[in-house]
Amino acid sequence: MKIGELSKATGASIRSLRYYEQQGLIASRRMDNGYRDYSGLSVDTVKTIQFYLQLGLTTEQISGFLNCVMASKEAFCEQIMPVYRTKLKEIEEQIALLSSIKSNLEERITYLLEENPKLKEEMNHER
Repeated sequence: MKIGELSKATGASIRSLRYYEQQGLIASRRMDNGYRDYSGLSVDTVKTIQFYLQLGLTTEQISGFLNCVMASKEAFCEQIMPVYRTKLKEIEEQIALLSSIKSNLEERITYLLEENPKLKEEMNHER
């Protein structure tokens, strides 16, 4: 199938498909006219890549276990659990950082409103 057909079948942009190929996640062969030709398995592969991208994984991380996942099932791929744990730790750290920033902003807003009654009055009128 041509790249446009693969794009329509998966919802991935042509640019994304070219990127996946550049990263070694999918492969095509070149037809005599120079067009890329993808196998029917490419649809499943691209959908699998999209799934893992939605989990927040990078294409580099995905490339470490994609062949295993495509050949068997996720539960049988030993390479995937460390990636999941690393990603979960990153997310937990981001949540902690964002919570801290949120708390600091809330404290700052409270301080400014206490210091400036006119600002507090204006904010009450906006609600």
